Amino acid sequence: MKNTTCALVAALLCTASALPFIAHAETLAETPEASDAPKEVIVVGQKNTPITVVPRGLSVSLGHDQFDAINAVNVEDLMKYAPNFYVRKRFVGDDNAVVALRGANTVQSARTLVLVDGYVVSNFLGNRYDYAPKWNVVGPAEVRQFDIVYGPYSARYGGNSMGGVVSITTEAPKKNDMYGSVQAFTMPFKEYGFDESFSGYSVEGGLNYKAKESGWSARASFRHFENTGQSMTYNLLTKSSAAGTYTPVTGAYVDDRLATPVFGAASPVDVVQDQARLRVGYAWDNGWKADALVMLWQTAQDQDNPRSWLVDANGNTVLPTAAGTKVRFNGVNYTAKGVTYSAMDRTESLMGLRLSGNWQGWDITGNLSHYDIGKWDNRTSLDMVSAAGQQTLYDHPGWWTFDGTIDQAFGRHALAFGVSANQYETSATTWNTTQWRTAANPSLASQVFGKTAIAGVFAEDEIDLGRAVLTLGARFDDWRAFDGGTTTGTITRAYAKRHDTAFSPKASLQGDIGAYNLQLSLGTATRFPTVGELFQGKINAGQTEIDPTSFDPNLKPEVSHDISLIARRRFDRITLTASLFGQSIDDAVYSYQGLLEDGTVVSRYQNIERMKQSGVELIFESHDLLLEGLTVESSVSWMDARTETNTSAPTSEGVQFPRIPKWRSNGNLRYAFTPKLKASLGWRYGSRPNSDLFGLVRGDAYGFQTEYFFLDTRISYDLTKATQISLGIDNLNNDQAYVSHPMPQRSFMLEVKYRN
Repeated sequence: MKNTTCALVAALLCTASALPFIAHAETLAETPEASDAPKEVIVVGQKNTPITVVPRGLSVSLGHDQFDAINAVNVEDLMKYAPNFYVRKRFVGDDNAVVALRGANTVQSARTLVLVDGYVVSNFLGNRYDYAPKWNVVGPAEVRQFDIVYGPYSARYGGNSMGGVVSITTEAPKKNDMYGSVQAFTMPFKEYGFDESFSGYSVEGGLNYKAKESGWSARASFRHFENTGQSMTYNLLTKSSAAGTYTPVTGAYVDDRLATPVFGAASPVDVVQDQARLRVGYAWDNGWKADALVMLWQTAQDQDNPRSWLVDANGNTVLPTAAGTKVRFNGVNYTAKGVTYSAMDRTESLMGLRLSGNWQGWDITGNLSHYDIGKWDNRTSLDMVSAAGQQTLYDHPGWWTFDGTIDQAFGRHALAFGVSANQYETSATTWNTTQWRTAANPSLASQVFGKTAIAGVFAEDEIDLGRAVLTLGARFDDWRAFDGGTTTGTITRAYAKRHDTAFSPKASLQGDIGAYNLQLSLGTATRFPTVGELFQGKINAGQTEIDPTSFDPNLKPEVSHDISLIARRRFDRITLTASLFGQSIDDAVYSYQGLLEDGTVVSRYQNIERMKQSGVELIFESHDLLLEGLTVESSVSWMDARTETNTSAPTSEGVQFPRIPKWRSNGNLRYAFTPKLKASLGWRYGSRPNSDLFGLVRGDAYGFQTEYFFLDTRISYDLTKATQISLGIDNLNNDQAYVSHPMPQRSFMLEVKYRN
């Protein structure tokens, strides 16, 4: 763990140096307010606006004070310093940026519920690295706050909140104004045969309208984004003993960390994205409000420059084929395969309607939304030589969601009731083609399809006990899976309908003991399998049949039992928070991702009878403690996540669960030199986790889950009251880390923002 010492020093430096001041700070601490009502436990960030999710369990609220110190090219960047938090973002513009919250790892995307203005943008069509939330529903410039709650301690949220809830709130129009942002970014990248810079830019802007004499308001916004990301996949030579002629070659890269030499790579990723959003609202004089949102998002990705670094004796590049090109390197016989061309074109839309108001004392909120992927066209070549390939067309996958709640206080009781209904649908057809780019002469290879639906009800009672608040809640969910099947050639296999229910009780007690704010929360959650886990089989590269391990129509739901204890102490300029948590999951769904010998990525699903995790988070916040204008927000977390029972693979029992590091540390220091000139330093650290269930696959190279330690910096200057210019560097220390794929190296960003 080469960076452990540095990371822990960075995380704890402010806390350690502040210890001599804590006694002094305690004497200056304000007298607790006389009110009997305990305060909400919100541990990090802004206090200017209320949190938008129920704060039971560790709760974090981030606003412009935090955002202004972050190099945020994509909206998910805005929360990268949150405690015990990680976003698997492989390059700028990566649409597979999965949230990892505590012990929900980077291939368990369905364990976190993500909302934008109350609308579900989590992609629960699957539960894997490529089912990330639809972050691009909004742009970074229009976000007002990020709220994060860790764990499933409120009955308001379904089983997909097993890991936590992330709520994104955009700026509501308050007057007639406009805003804009222009960004340019570049990343010099050097590894194996790459020694070049990958660059891009974005342009974002919007108009706000607020009527003076009526309740109408509106915001229209857009964003155009272009970038080239580094290659995501390296290809390794495969040892061969087959008879035949082997061409002597040079150009492969011997890496002692890998089993065989690296001979090539997937193409760098050219990404172009366009987003347009329109939000219209109306407020009546009686307090009722209506909001409508329409969003369109178009993405094109091209990988048309794959690399083979193999060179024969005549200086010609040797291209790998799907069957395997026989080569001889350093006196050893190998085959080279697995390098392809690919392109993707996708158009998505979100339409939502939200209504809220008060009726006979009840606060009522309801929202209905539909997310539709109207066009999704993936094309891939068979190899670098043949024109043949495959095309996968998706037939409007997406989801409908509805949520409605009513709340009212009766004396010491605050009651809440709610209903929800969601439906998810997927359908994908893969065709063999004679020309991959034009999809010429298609012939059916396979089709997968299916639907799931969940209906739920909840009830909560928040009871004021004087110096404490007790919240009791329960949720009931009814789940169905239907219309699922696969087609291969002329054979269609339909899967039986499935039906299941779940009852999930919750309880939370919050109060004060002396100067300490305390909260104890208990909860259970049931996450039902997604339509992708059940029905959406994959054809791996170079194969012609659906991989039977890439889906499982008989997967069981995973059920978690959670506990959280939070203690917070405020001093004059310091706030210290400790959070203890535990989670036991029965029938945990694990998505195994691994590499074939040639570097091809494969995946499969399975239930594990039981896995457990426990941990502690320590969070330090200070304002103007050592220097006027200095703000520090830092955290250190430790987790022990293990497979407890796995009868299908007993040797995995007692082993650290894959992709979950024991240590994480995130933090940010912000300093205002003058009211106009500000600077920040941030860090992100995670210790090296296991890459497999058995703890046997550990390394510090491509194909492994590795330790990471990134230092980020940013300096901003207000040119006018409305205009700001910023320069930022992410991964200042140029640490090369991997989440199987290579992570970004040192990156530079220049940004100009305007808001009148």
